Amino acid sequence: MNTLRKCFLTGLLILVPLAITAWVLNIIIGTLDQSLLFVPERWQPRTLVGFDIPGLGAILTILIVFVVGLLANNLIGNYVVRLWEKLLHRIPVVSSLYGSVKQVSDTLFSSSGNAFRKAVLIPYPHADSYTIAFLTGTPGGDVKNHLVGDYVSVYVPTTPNPTSGFFLMMARENVVELDMTVDAALKYIVSMGVVAPD
Repeated sequence: MNTLRKCFLTGLLILVPLAITAWVLNIIIGTLDQSLLFVPERWQPRTLVGFDIPGLGAILTILIVFVVGLLANNLIGNYVVRLWEKLLHRIPVVSSLYGSVKQVSDTLFSSSGNAFRKAVLIPYPHADSYTIAFLTGTPGGDVKNHLVGDYVSVYVPTTPNPTSGFFLMMARENVVELDMTVDAALKYIVSMGVVAPD
């Protein structure tokens, strides 16, 4: 009986990560394949070859992102992007939504930004327990006028889904910078502490 249980658990340990990886990739590729809906019907794979080709939309999406980046990096493209952003900022609801999303994406994807570049250890949810968080910057605006001392902003991801979490402002003296990459810290969080960093 013990041998059967051991074999079953070994099988689970091998197949569950594979199944979850395949499921996530299927969702991502399926979502990116939606870009084929923008292609005229006579040029879509279903019309040309008689069936859908999984991943073709993902390749098209990556190609579109690359071409937009290429065009935006020259003088004319840069001018068009600025014109487009001015237009978006004049539309009432779109303006606030686009502005917020742009600020977050600029912070996350900018090569000069510091968001999520450092893994830190903080006391949370109380002084006697600790969790891993990511340094996102320093408090700004009117918030910093009400904080006495040196504070930093941190993002505390939840386990096992790090895309949701908590934004905290903490005294710098309570934040310990870790000698750990962001990838290693994320693996540690997602695995609920099972996959410990080297």
